Amino acid sequence: MRLGLTLGYWGRGPDPGHLELAREAERLGYDSVWTAEAWGSDAFTPLAWIAARTSRIRLGTGVAQMAARTPTATAMHALTLDHLSGGRMMLGLGLSGPQVVEGWYGRPFPSSPLTATREYVEVIRQVLRREGPVELAGRFHSHPYAGADGSGLGKALKPITHPLRADLPLLLGAEGPKNIAQTTKIADGWLPLYWSPMRTDVYAASLADLPKDFVIAPMARAKVCDDVAEGLLPVKAMLGFYIGGMGHAARNFHADLMARMGFEGEARRIQALFAEGRKEEAVLAVPDAFADEISLVGPRERIAERLESWRRGPVTDLLVTAPDVRTLRVLAELNA
Repeated sequence: MRLGLTLGYWGRGPDPGHLELAREAERLGYDSVWTAEAWGSDAFTPLAWIAARTSRIRLGTGVAQMAARTPTATAMHALTLDHLSGGRMMLGLGLSGPQVVEGWYGRPFPSSPLTATREYVEVIRQVLRREGPVELAGRFHSHPYAGADGSGLGKALKPITHPLRADLPLLLGAEGPKNIAQTTKIADGWLPLYWSPMRTDVYAASLADLPKDFVIAPMARAKVCDDVAEGLLPVKAMLGFYIGGMGHAARNFHADLMARMGFEGEARRIQALFAEGRKEEAVLAVPDAFADEISLVGPRERIAERLESWRRGPVTDLLVTAPDVRTLRVLAELNA
């Protein structure tokens, strides 16, 4: 099982410690470093910054939002950064949800998310293969554009720049069972948002037919500390925000996933509290058991024991959110 470092997206401003964490992760032998985006900082620019100050560690978007860019624009970002980094780029994509897609990007959330995702991936694959002009008679991503409101003058094009790698890795941050199953067929890997080594049966049907070398790279908060309850507070804060605030009460993929993992009552209560503006209560309502299952928190000995359960399953890469160098070092030692 390889280790990766995930830095997420910025809050109020850039984190001055992120570059040092990335460089330390490379020194310790971590395989990859990942950035994200929500509705503030983008995922690609910080990776370019890190690429210029590292030499070996692979660079991934975990995840870039599909609604933020057309698939050809995303492919341009990926092939450019792949060249500049000497072939270290990995493209992780996510569909996001209606609240963000329509509220932030000002576009309709696709009526068929599976079809929209499949078309988006196909366009990117065509750009990277560069076997001919990009052409797709798609429902959501047609090339050339074929809508009734177009000029009809569009011309199929292939990229001017030759991609460094036609097989640049493409991973998807899927959550629903059908979306995960499709991911195993159209992508090189999957980026689970929540993964519990104790509940792998939740994904068993979707992962029934894995192709060779398919990457499964869940993200997990890690913290070496003496007080487990205190160490779990950032995990609970993240879960409270995602489950309560990152989606509508009637359609929240994060809450639905928590429900499928055996915590439906708790998920709905978190949603209700968050909707009422009782955010602190929503965070406290996150079960310690759930937060603990999807993270690696506590003394070194506890983390060492729990890390074994992550190794026993199908996980190929563990992407850790580690806020300090000590935690990075401990994980590298335990995973050696």
